[in-house]
Amino acid sequence: MAAIEGPADGLAKTLGFATAIQIIATAAALSLTAIVPLVVADVGLDVHFVGFQISLIYLAATLASAGAGGAIERLGALRVEQLCLFTFGCGLLCFATARVEGFVAGSLIVGIGYGWQNPAASQLLASVVNARTRNLVYSVKQAGVPLGGVIASLAIPALAVFIDWRLVLVLASIVPFAALAALRYYSHADDARRVGAGTARRSGFFIDQKILWADPRLAGLALIGFFYSVVQLSLSAFAVTTLVEDGAWPLVTAGAVAAAMQFAGAGGRIGWGWVADRIGGGMRVLALLGLLGGLGSLALYLAIDMAGWVQLLLFIWLGAVWLGWNGVLLAEVAHQAPVSQVGQATGAVLVYVFGGVIIGPAGFALVAAGLTSFSATFAVYSLCGFLGALAALRLDFSARPKEIEH
Repeated sequence: MAAIEGPADGLAKTLGFATAIQIIATAAALSLTAIVPLVVADVGLDVHFVGFQISLIYLAATLASAGAGGAIERLGALRVEQLCLFTFGCGLLCFATARVEGFVAGSLIVGIGYGWQNPAASQLLASVVNARTRNLVYSVKQAGVPLGGVIASLAIPALAVFIDWRLVLVLASIVPFAALAALRYYSHADDARRVGAGTARRSGFFIDQKILWADPRLAGLALIGFFYSVVQLSLSAFAVTTLVEDGAWPLVTAGAVAAAMQFAGAGGRIGWGWVADRIGGGMRVLALLGLLGGLGSLALYLAIDMAGWVQLLLFIWLGAVWLGWNGVLLAEVAHQAPVSQVGQATGAVLVYVFGGVIIGPAGFALVAAGLTSFSATFAVYSLCGFLGALAALRLDFSARPKEIEH
């Protein structure tokens, strides 16, 4: 395998691979959601099964994130990325069996890869990125999440029109396997420091969590990630329902608004990363996002009875904010942790981010049932934004004396 020629070349290669793997990861996780009507018709399941299937993926991802630091220590970040691609290909093949057991096994397998790939990618990026562009680099990588969702939503149903959906999933599995083959021709200096090559640090769920909570800034980032992911997934899950049920929008038009919201999220991820690098403060941007997201969620309660264009602009605003914070958060984790421990710290923080993903939509459904209004529930969830903003501001202010001393 050819070694990296230099820092700039290494950053371009690493970011390219990391973003591609993120796109593949998201597309694999959402592959069944794009063809639910075809799946339930052939397998005989209820249409609601996809909700449980997605929850199973994120549950496995949460558990995998808890052990990601140990996996990176034992195998190296690059080898873990290769294993992630292998899990995505195998998971898609499991889905193609069109059996309940295959759906369960595939969801668990894909979830493991989904939980490992972010810590591994963060570890690789940490050793080649510079402080001036850290937030932008991590945000570009995280833009792969909505892009993967768009690809899954467009490509898989389009192919399923012409060929059996099972075959579509088999063909889709070729992509991660091909990426795995390509990754074998890429080397990274960070992997020379894996455990097998020298003295290992101890790593595991309890050790990683102890390290996390011993560092107030990493612990604060974990809480911010939890608060923001609670709203993020609730917005993705209930945007269309809110427009249809509370705003009386036609289903197809509401779906188009949701798609625009996702594109705004992709642009927001890159844009907020750029802003964070320009002002030299990821914490400040995280605080701003919490404030803007909280205000936007409150505004939705009032705007649901306003003109359609007002609601459209508001959902684009919410998409840019609530779907756009992830890259800045991961960049801040990389900033706070020692370079050799970025993967370990990222895995520890993501336990809480994925926890918010699991809890958020379920809690939203319960609150909405009590309030009988989806827009009012978003107003309640605005509290998550304000709490996250306060936590980020506190962390930012606490760091300023230290920055002045240096």
